Amino acid sequence: MFAFPSDQFAEAQKAHFANLFALTNTAFDGFQKLAELNLQAAKSSLAESQGNIEAALSGGDLKDVFNAQGRFAQPAADKALAYARHVYEIASGTQAELAKAVEAQYEQHNRSVQTFVDTFVKNAPAGSEALTALLQQTVAAANNTYESVQKATKQAAETVKSNFEASTAVASGAAQQASRRTAKQ
Repeated sequence: MFAFPSDQFAEAQKAHFANLFALTNTAFDGFQKLAELNLQAAKSSLAESQGNIEAALSGGDLKDVFNAQGRFAQPAADKALAYARHVYEIASGTQAELAKAVEAQYEQHNRSVQTFVDTFVKNAPAGSEALTALLQQTVAAANNTYESVQKATKQAAETVKSNFEASTAVASGAAQQASRRTAKQ
């Protein structure tokens, strides 16, 4: 019979809490970066709006007002795309850090489970071969499942990244064409 020594239990709990706090800090860092970006964008937008309104109202006639609006469309679209890129970079960077931490924790947990299984198999009483084989197969199946999920997650993240990049390129091109059309009028 196996006894789980209290010092091993305490070490395991200490490691789990350290991992929890590391993940929490990483998530809060991501939230902080996003909040700072939003504050910066709001402040910049407010200042630019004031300047744009003053420029539009300083025009002599209605045509000058519309021309001023056309000049502001492209910079606004470019800034919206830049903002979306920054949000994506923050989100993907935070996700990558979290994934790395979770993967390290999983590997540590996997080593512990494998050590436990090896010790169990080595010390199992005679006649428990079926149980030990089942335990080994269960651990192997869990590892295979984790690896499959991890690969699928990485592929999904790469797909999202390429779709995001393609979408921003299309949106940027459309905004530039609209700006050129407005400038010609």
